[in-house]
Amino acid sequence: MNASKYRPVIQPAPVNRKWPDNRITKAPVWCSVDLRDGNQALIDPMGIETKLAYFDLLVKIGFKEIEICFPSASDTEFDFCRRLIEENHIPEDVTIQVLCQAREHLIRRTMEAIKGAPKVIFHIYNSTSPAQRKYTFNKSKKEIIDIAVEGVKCIKECMKDLSEDERKRIRLEYSPESFSMTELDYAIEICEAVKNEWGTSPENKIIFNLPTTVECYTANVYADSIEYFAEHISDRENVIISTHCHNDRGSGVAECELALLAGADRVEGCLFGNGERTGNLDIVTVALNMFSEGVDPELDLSNLPDIADSYQEYTKMDIPPRTPYAGGLAYTALSGGHQDAIAKGLAARAKMDEDAVWDVPYLLIDPKDIGRKYEGIIRINSQSGKGGASFILEHNYGYSIPKAMQSAIGNLVKKESDRAQRELKSEEILALFEKQWIENKTHLELLDLASTQLVNHSQEETVSVRGVIKYNGEQTAFGGKGNGPLDGFVRALRETSVPAFNITAFHEHSVGQGSDTSAVAYVQITMDDGSVHWGVGKSSNVGRAGIAAVVSALNQ
Repeated sequence: MNASKYRPVIQPAPVNRKWPDNRITKAPVWCSVDLRDGNQALIDPMGIETKLAYFDLLVKIGFKEIEICFPSASDTEFDFCRRLIEENHIPEDVTIQVLCQAREHLIRRTMEAIKGAPKVIFHIYNSTSPAQRKYTFNKSKKEIIDIAVEGVKCIKECMKDLSEDERKRIRLEYSPESFSMTELDYAIEICEAVKNEWGTSPENKIIFNLPTTVECYTANVYADSIEYFAEHISDRENVIISTHCHNDRGSGVAECELALLAGADRVEGCLFGNGERTGNLDIVTVALNMFSEGVDPELDLSNLPDIADSYQEYTKMDIPPRTPYAGGLAYTALSGGHQDAIAKGLAARAKMDEDAVWDVPYLLIDPKDIGRKYEGIIRINSQSGKGGASFILEHNYGYSIPKAMQSAIGNLVKKESDRAQRELKSEEILALFEKQWIENKTHLELLDLASTQLVNHSQEETVSVRGVIKYNGEQTAFGGKGNGPLDGFVRALRETSVPAFNITAFHEHSVGQGSDTSAVAYVQITMDDGSVHWGVGKSSNVGRAGIAAVVSALNQ
């Protein structure tokens, strides 16, 4: 690999940069470019009906500015614009945005497309970087400025036939395309020329969109460029600085966030980062990053799974499983240490007020806030820890496994996952657990059991237990007395060939509701040789659950 043919893009920095000390404290103006920039990047671009559905989705999420199309590019784009306007799809508080190159015949066609629109941003652009000036246009800096200014003049000429009210509905956005690779002072020069031609006022602010058309430097350099631009552009109070970050280096989100620190007012991007090459900025990620710090993003992402499903349906694009917030594995822990911390955090959280500060380990935000569920947060493979399988059994099936028993379950599940060379599903974990501890009859099987409470005048309860067991293939009748069914059963077994043991731990809880409630018992036994075994019993009869747990432990 020969790196010598590459050079860093060097941009001037602010004299005393301020952005590193700033924080994002409010949402920017969001502009979705899914229907234009995102759509042109699809292998199979969306048709009109799909774009109408996507537009409605963006409105529902809360976008107030939506770049809908490049009307002069094709009849489909033109017709889509007309249908939005003529069929009254555009709410009063939403501004549509249309893109157009700074070329006269394209501008005139675009003006036809937006006729009658309630509010419009006319987005005009031309390329400004040295490479574009040299290879694409073969023009000087002045000639490139002339292209931009002539484009603005053409828009103004077309607007002469409009009423004053119609003219007020149109705002101007200008992009020096390839801003990231354009000399910064020259970008300011061309924007000044555009602004001087268009004119500004507090009621008619101009939008300067400063794109990393190709992401070509680290995010801090982009932030420097935004702050430098903001400090040197004249009439700053009537200028809206907009970002439009691509993701060629994989840091589009960081570029956007640092640009907001540096003074940007507006963000253009797509849902889930769709766009040319490696994509546009992922607006969902930036918005939820703000949300995670207590800043209202002013976008409704409370049902993110439905938004993700619609996006995938409309675009035919997949959302990778590791995508922040929306990915299928975004709230999944496979590491044992992570699983244990999440389980403990969620257990503690269940006892807190709903609005208590979120601090569950490894989960940046509460999945419930964006419509995700806790199921599947912990998934199990051969790398999982002792607590993961127990978490699944508790939260999916109601088994509250004693902490001392969790390692035995974890080891069993890890061994099976290692054998299968894959993650185990929750139902497979349940089946393993029940086969090993509830259905296991390897050594001992209880064939018959009866118990009778004996009436006596002492305060101590006495229960007589009798029945039949099969131990290592041999049937044996047994009988004994104790202070309860479990104690009587254990004493009776001492008169059989079953090895001697003592119960050293006992836990019990109910599972289910109403008539379906069962008792679940967990018993730890210690054999005379010092070995320790756990057993689990489940029964609708409380006393029988403990006896079943002893049988289960002896079968380990």
